[in-house]
Amino acid sequence: MIKINYSQYIFGILLCFIIGIFAEYLSKILTVESISLSIILGIIFGNLIKIDKKFKSGINFTEKYILSIAIVFLGVKLDYLILSQLGIRIIFFIIIGIVLTILFSLLLGKIFNLNKNFALLLGIGNAVCGSSAIAATQKIIGVKKEEIGLSITIVNLFGTIGFFLLPFLGTQILEFTDLKIGVLIGNTLQSVGQVVASGFSINDSVGQTATIVKMVRILMLSPLIFILLFIIFKSKNNNNEKLKFTGIPIFIYGFILFSLISTFHLLPEYYIHFIEGMSHYLLVISMVGVGLKITFNDFFTYGKVAFIVGSLTFIIQVILTSVGIISFL
Repeated sequence: MIKINYSQYIFGILLCFIIGIFAEYLSKILTVESISLSIILGIIFGNLIKIDKKFKSGINFTEKYILSIAIVFLGVKLDYLILSQLGIRIIFFIIIGIVLTILFSLLLGKIFNLNKNFALLLGIGNAVCGSSAIAATQKIIGVKKEEIGLSITIVNLFGTIGFFLLPFLGTQILEFTDLKIGVLIGNTLQSVGQVVASGFSINDSVGQTATIVKMVRILMLSPLIFILLFIIFKSKNNNNEKLKFTGIPIFIYGFILFSLISTFHLLPEYYIHFIEGMSHYLLVISMVGVGLKITFNDFFTYGKVAFIVGSLTFIIQVILTSVGIISFL
């Protein structure tokens, strides 16, 4: 009988848990997304304090396995029936916006000599749903741990800026109708919390439209995952590498399964909300693990160019959405 020494994991997991809970508390005071704060606190703690070896196994476990569980649970956020609440025209508009945002991020990455996979991750974070999209696709794309942390931090930073900027842009400068402001906010901000708070800060009509548009963006995560898998498999095939269906990360199967649970209401609403909450907290804790493994040197090495690419991608995303709304909606 194999005996597993669970004590080798407990210290690192507990450390990530404590920092994660503090990040969650701090987010309520600073109105900054707790997932970003958990990475930032992890980076600060990991660089200012020498972490004993006994914490390493637990930190690795948190960053790898707890993150995978969090991604599986993320699936319950996807309710495909919400597509019926929007017309084909707006759905098509959202899809085009996602595609263009990712393409521009890749183009900017090439211009500024940023690693292609890193640029892709930044584009996906901006285009779809911020931290959740980055977490769900990072293993498929194959990026470094510091690139994951930086992507989430940068994307959420500009989401926070947009939270304050977009209501002013939509109402005072562009003078959009409620419908158009809702589309602008829902189609550009990264996290659901940012979208809901920013939209409802104007009025209920804008808030409801923004939330529905945001939900459609989140729904695009599933087809995006399959597209990425197809591209990667095709690339391996072109390079004469042996393909294995088992090459799909196991958490992707769980992610899809949980999305079906939400869509077809296979569980009572109470349990779905509970799982969604668990996903959030597990993601916060796992991001602490990611942050603890990033050094300041990593941040300075990758951060400057990534910040430029991320900021320009967000600006282009807002411009394209605004022009599209004026031209087609």
